[in-house]
Amino acid sequence: MAGEAAYERPESLTGALQLLARGGWTPLAGGTDLYPATGGRSLGGNILDLSAIEDLSGIISGRDGLRIGAGTTWAEIATARLPPALAALQEAAREVGGRQIQNAGTIGGNLCNASPAADGVPPLLALEAEVELASQAGVRRLALGDFITGPRRTARASGELLVAVQIPRPALMGRSHFLKLGARKYLVISIASVAVRLLEREGRIALARIAVGSCAPVARRLPAVEAALEGAALAGAAGQVRASDVAAALSPIDDVRATAAYRLEAATELVRRTVGALAGGPHG
Repeated sequence: MAGEAAYERPESLTGALQLLARGGWTPLAGGTDLYPATGGRSLGGNILDLSAIEDLSGIISGRDGLRIGAGTTWAEIATARLPPALAALQEAAREVGGRQIQNAGTIGGNLCNASPAADGVPPLLALEAEVELASQAGVRRLALGDFITGPRRTARASGELLVAVQIPRPALMGRSHFLKLGARKYLVISIASVAVRLLEREGRIALARIAVGSCAPVARRLPAVEAALEGAALAGAAGQVRASDVAAALSPIDDVRATAAYRLEAATELVRRTVGALAGGPHG
């Protein structure tokens, strides 16, 4: 029937890209973001179901670092054997909705949804992650910070699929930790979330990577805080975190979950606690 919506579930990436190149298709991964956003009982338009493409799932260690397929679920990430540098990502994975959401929701779908409150984004920023985008024209990589351009907006072109998240090999060094603040412990949208990755040498912080979510249109790194921590003694490092340095990178808003002022205060405290947890100090 003319105008009737179509549904396709290709088993290969090549087949998916061929369909996507024709235009008019909405990619569907786990559906945990797409279904609630419809506001109806069923999805509208032409749906391109990616769940049968095995090449989109799995975590592979290689010469260049770690490759996480875009179709890898949060449950798979949470239970994988990964380096301590990815502990924050695994901690965030355990707080993405309930168990049913973690079993269905994918890392790629979460990034393409581009919510400012997405718990997976701060840990990936702290890991200096890149995304791999494929189309019939070829493959390109973007830093995650360049891929997410605003609330619900990304740099993905209409004929592209996000196929993987790449963690560079140098970013697999160090240890990381993730904390979030919400109205309750589970099944809640973050008021603020923080991921910190530290690399220690001889009792001092050789490298610091810190990112905050839910306090700006996109999750953001905190360059002034990172610079203040690098070279500092690990013991007592949480005391080096200044509220002014945290605020310099953020632009929170007032909404039903919290005021902008509260978000800034919460983000600062979360950064201190996360750094303290990694440093083994009193803020841990």
